[in-house]
Amino acid sequence: MAASAGTKTAGRLYDIVVFGASGFTGQFVVEEVARAAGEGQLCDGRLRWAVAGRSREKLRAVLERAAERLGKDAPGEEVGVLLCDVGDAGSLATMARQTRVVLNCVGPYRFFGEPVVQACVENGASCIDISGEPQFLEGTYLKYNEKAAEKGVYVIGSCGFDSIPADMGVLYTRDKLKGTLTTVESFLSVKSGPEGLGIHDGTWKSAVYGLADEDNLKKLRKQIGYAPVPVVGAKLKKRGFLFYSPEFKEYCITFMGSDGSVVKRTQRYLHTELQQTPVQYGAYATVGGLGSVIKLMFLGMLFLLLVKFNFGRKLLTKYPKFFSAGYFSKEGPTQKQMDGTSFTMTFFGEGYSEGQDPQKGKPNVKICTQVKGPEPGYIATPIAMVQAALSVLEDAASLPKRGGVYSPGAAFSKTKLIDRLNKRGVEFSVISKPEV
Repeated sequence: MAASAGTKTAGRLYDIVVFGASGFTGQFVVEEVARAAGEGQLCDGRLRWAVAGRSREKLRAVLERAAERLGKDAPGEEVGVLLCDVGDAGSLATMARQTRVVLNCVGPYRFFGEPVVQACVENGASCIDISGEPQFLEGTYLKYNEKAAEKGVYVIGSCGFDSIPADMGVLYTRDKLKGTLTTVESFLSVKSGPEGLGIHDGTWKSAVYGLADEDNLKKLRKQIGYAPVPVVGAKLKKRGFLFYSPEFKEYCITFMGSDGSVVKRTQRYLHTELQQTPVQYGAYATVGGLGSVIKLMFLGMLFLLLVKFNFGRKLLTKYPKFFSAGYFSKEGPTQKQMDGTSFTMTFFGEGYSEGQDPQKGKPNVKICTQVKGPEPGYIATPIAMVQAALSVLEDAASLPKRGGVYSPGAAFSKTKLIDRLNKRGVEFSVISKPEV
């Protein structure tokens, strides 16, 4: 199917369309696509692309800003400008018919994601998003997996900071361990410069609505009827919500993002479709010393209390800065804040050496790997998203045989995505084996 997907869409006007190009995250994705096009990152050289959104003026302004930041003259006629609204199915269909891949930057995806997926699937375009919303991702799987398979297109969610570093990081760790990897724990550390950390409130809104709707996620998973993933090797112990890590000399919490659910979907796919040994996974984040813990607990309790009620959700979304102690804002981070921020995700893997039966005895090999990168939300995310799109375009023969709705690891486990990311500054490396 993969080859036919490539040929079927070969006659299209564009390779990539960035939808929601003038939104906060969209503008950075546009810049990253412009960079890829300028550097000739496609094998055959020329990347044909377009921007799409509601306002021609805003789209032109975003293209001019990207050109200016890349030190180029204003983009010429070679970049298409498509007028398109998430509320207008006809305009979405017209966009999808003209391109091989749509990069969807319009969130929260639970409200605006489905029409784009539907238009792409019906009109034979692959679709990539940067959603960290499990309910949207898994709902898309339930509703569109079969249709996408029939059309030979790939719908791949969570291709940003949620959850490419975690999902591909687990696969990287597995591939670097001599033997059978059975458990991995990842620890995310985000470091900011003197200007501190800033996040746009779009991410905050997704979290507010996601937590408010957790019960529906359970129902959805029942509906999908996932086959349980077998536990191979010693069972990974779940840690408490908050604990002290001697490795980092910091307090850590359970990571609240979509990484855990995305990795689980990948491991289920690799186990059921490719008969690979599934890896158990736990996701955590470092939060610092006792002072940070107290502040976090206070904000967290307030958040969880308010999120249960309609008026509480209105307050949270209206005053993100107040309820997040300044981290989330409607303006998003400044350039200085972004330049000073970076992330490190450290993976501690355990498993069984070659020739050792994972069903018997204790794990006897360890490995520690890392994924490091620039500011996660608006520098690493566009890099991950654009490199995922290039993998769909360039590594078609290495994608799963049939189209469908996939997590990043399921779609890209055999592609060159990790090499591509390494070249763009999201770096995967082995820290130590076999000892931490």
